[in-house]
Amino acid sequence: MTTPEKSPAPAFELVDPFGRGIEYLRVSVTDRCDFRCVYCMSEHMSFLPKQDLLTLEELDRLCSAFVRRGVRKLRITGGEPLVRRDIMTLFRSLSRHLDSGALQELTLTTNGSQLQRFARELAEYGVKRINVSLDTLDAEKFRAITRWGALDKVLAGIDAAQEAGLKVKINAVALKDFNEDEFVPMIRWAHGRGMDITFIEVMPLGEVDGHRADQYLPLSQMRAGLMDHLTLEESSHRTGGPARYFTAKETGGRIGFITPLTHNFCESCNRVRLTCTGTLFMCLGQEDAADLRKPLRQSESDDALMRAIEAAISRKPKGHDFVIDRKTNIPAVGRHMSMTGG
Repeated sequence: MTTPEKSPAPAFELVDPFGRGIEYLRVSVTDRCDFRCVYCMSEHMSFLPKQDLLTLEELDRLCSAFVRRGVRKLRITGGEPLVRRDIMTLFRSLSRHLDSGALQELTLTTNGSQLQRFARELAEYGVKRINVSLDTLDAEKFRAITRWGALDKVLAGIDAAQEAGLKVKINAVALKDFNEDEFVPMIRWAHGRGMDITFIEVMPLGEVDGHRADQYLPLSQMRAGLMDHLTLEESSHRTGGPARYFTAKETGGRIGFITPLTHNFCESCNRVRLTCTGTLFMCLGQEDAADLRKPLRQSESDDALMRAIEAAISRKPKGHDFVIDRKTNIPAVGRHMSMTGG
């Protein structure tokens, strides 16, 4: 049996003005979601018309262009990516880059609602690990925070993912006066199932109902509280994302912290984000963006597309300017996270 030939390293990798190689592309395949999490969306959202979205074939072509230019990790996001019709055809197509060795990892961030249906296929197409967003293990609180979600369905999805051989990491948004009493139980639950868990500060993106200042809990404060119950030892573990990891001595599992406000993660940023309409955001916390849909559709050749990508990366800023405005509640960035790509 012959092994597939490995693709050669790209001749011209993408490097931003600060010398950071761009190796990680997060791709939103839809802005739609079957939840309405209170820190992420308004209850009555207006979503993009379906005709405005890139086709799955166009998303594949864009992703493949980035892979040819040195991107080694693709994360598929949304909204909720698994509600996009025929989404498995995109995973199946992109898996060819895993087979060739051009792509190191194809992964996914999901709310878990559709995992029972798709976990086995994801594993078949080369996905090794996934992130599941889960902020509470209390069914009533889960319904309150997601507005529409059912906790038992998500937990069944996590079961299905682990049964399919996928490594699961839990992402939990730390919310003041909501899930503070659950941090230690959630850590013990996740670690008891062999899952890492990462806590995330509320990010000031998009208009939501209520005040983000009322939701915001600094993770520095949260971590100090954890140390009353757990011994945290700094870990050298890295996934390519912005989390800083610690190991809990009592459980042996890892805990990550993503702190865009108290301690931003910009200095080593190797990421860009592509929306489902073909807009490339070079920074999560800045409005500057590049239209890749136009050069994509102008020609069957990728020459103009590659030039547009290069021009965009040349404008990648050093970092973001996230701040939660306690007086006006105006978001730092107007677009919702579901539009940007997780």
